[in-house]
Amino acid sequence: MTEAASPLEAQVRGADLDRWLSSRLVSDPQARADLIALYAFEAELMAIPTRVTQPLLAEMRYTWWAEQMDGVFAGVPRKGHPVLEVLTDLVARHALDRAPFDALIEAHIGRVHGEAHDLDAFYVGPMQAAVQVLAGPGHADRVIEAGRMRALGQVGRVEEAKAARSGANAALKGLPISAFPAVASATLIRQDEPEPLKRLRLLWATLRGRV
Repeated sequence: MTEAASPLEAQVRGADLDRWLSSRLVSDPQARADLIALYAFEAELMAIPTRVTQPLLAEMRYTWWAEQMDGVFAGVPRKGHPVLEVLTDLVARHALDRAPFDALIEAHIGRVHGEAHDLDAFYVGPMQAAVQVLAGPGHADRVIEAGRMRALGQVGRVEEAKAARSGANAALKGLPISAFPAVASATLIRQDEPEPLKRLRLLWATLRGRV
């Protein structure tokens, strides 16, 4: 697994170790950079509640990101913003749909106002986008259960995540091998495991093609 070598890599590693480790399993440098760009966008959204304490201020920042999606999907990003610039290029080259990005921002707004987490918006939509980045369109339905399995693990519902594993693996049987790093993090159900063990779990899952 190659290590972080750019500011965006470092940003993702600090925000989401599990998916950063999964991205190390992408052998093609461009594909790996594309995945990191997608995850860096999510890292920006995750960081907002740590930078402001008032829900209204957080909502204002999320609204700013929602407005920036107009430029991203029109091919005209805000100049000088590294995440928006690479995201705009990524969206264009992979013909990504805007809906999951908007849904994710809306889910974050709901979260800062105390609403229940929209787990599909937080985990399934981003996983589907990541799979499209690595393997092209046509695989979204195959990763829904894996996305929900990851969601359950991330919110501490460990036993439910374990119970979801068989269904997730059944759906993943038709997923191209090249796309598996986008779903491999679902296998990391427990968040308190040390990094070396997580690396081994991810590698084993990828070799088997099962989460």
